[in-house]
Amino acid sequence: MTLIKTSLLTTISTIIQILSGFVIVKVIAVYAGPTGIALMGQLQNLLGIVTTVGQGASSTGVVKYLAEYRKNEDAKKRLISTAFKISLSVTLFVSLILWLGASFWSSILFDTDEYSDIIIVLAFTLLFFVLNSLLLAILNGQKEIKKFVLSKISGSLVSLVITSLLAIYYGVFGALLALTINQSIVFFITLFFVVKSPWFQSKLFLAPIDKESVIKLGKFALMALTAALLAPISQIFVRNYIGEHLSWADAGYWESIGKISKIYLMLITTALSVYYLPRLSELQEKHEIRKEILDGLKIIVPIVVLMAASIFLLKDWVVVLLFTEDFAPMKELFLWQLIGDVIKIISWLIAYQMLAKAMTKLFIFSQLFFISTFIILNIIFIDMYGLVGTTYAYTLNYFLYLLFMIWKFRTVLSKNRYN
Repeated sequence: MTLIKTSLLTTISTIIQILSGFVIVKVIAVYAGPTGIALMGQLQNLLGIVTTVGQGASSTGVVKYLAEYRKNEDAKKRLISTAFKISLSVTLFVSLILWLGASFWSSILFDTDEYSDIIIVLAFTLLFFVLNSLLLAILNGQKEIKKFVLSKISGSLVSLVITSLLAIYYGVFGALLALTINQSIVFFITLFFVVKSPWFQSKLFLAPIDKESVIKLGKFALMALTAALLAPISQIFVRNYIGEHLSWADAGYWESIGKISKIYLMLITTALSVYYLPRLSELQEKHEIRKEILDGLKIIVPIVVLMAASIFLLKDWVVVLLFTEDFAPMKELFLWQLIGDVIKIISWLIAYQMLAKAMTKLFIFSQLFFISTFIILNIIFIDMYGLVGTTYAYTLNYFLYLLFMIWKFRTVLSKNRYN
């Protein structure tokens, strides 16, 4: 399946995700305000951390190796069984930590123990989050794109309905509660699609743990855990820094511009995750890899530039449509945020090789270094320029990351090796 075909097939799903995401943000903006948006961002970062940790950080590895084992059914079975057992055992441990420390985690995230009940609910629903992510990874790796798309669409619609209702009736608490239960419901929808797959058998999940699969998934666990921990923690840090040195309303504006970027770029990032990782995992020759990357740049970069330019020109309308007039101060954030988005996608197209080729050391180093520079640049630019400084930091950090990726992979491809 080509990048264009995959992109077309995922477009409907992504558009629905984008529209539902915009509606959800609008509802929370109206009923919870900028502060509610900021708190939602805190919880979403926690969800990102515990879900990835609960999976044993194996989803990306599952996608890669299922694509790589496309003609080896026995290897696939061992991989799936091992990933399932890792996810189950780690998730139960993480859930226990959340449950026992609910008040502590609430205070860390929200500066109050008022939302400790939210953490408790998350502890009891985390298993469904993790299993849903694992099943989606299996569908992706097996290239059952239609089922993958249908499940994603269902998840978007469920999230839209639940989040809207709870936010309208219960405000901030309702919005946070919705985030903790959405995927629990979506899991059963995904399971409905999965059980109809020819590869699905209950005994598949009961086979012994395969040591080779553990080792291979372990490489991705290190990479995924690095990203899952560092990126959300850096966002929590920056959000708290804004809240303490500027205001929590400003933290809400920063979170809101980030939501816009995340939602409109979903059209691109979904196609990359569905197509690029399995595709680059299959390719071995340097000229094939280079061609795939160049083709991706030719197709995707013009699309991103067009979307970013359109959003900038319509920013006044976008703020009112997606949020409320109370969010007008965020208009100054659009220009450099959108420039940063374009640079980000270009760098990601190149950086996907790290995941496809399990380049663990390089991935961890790049994450540690550029997450650190992201935090440092935000502190410097917030102190110098105020809230708009966050967008300067975002753009500069991704520009430096892009330069690093270009330099590194020119070297790698010239040697035709990955290590």
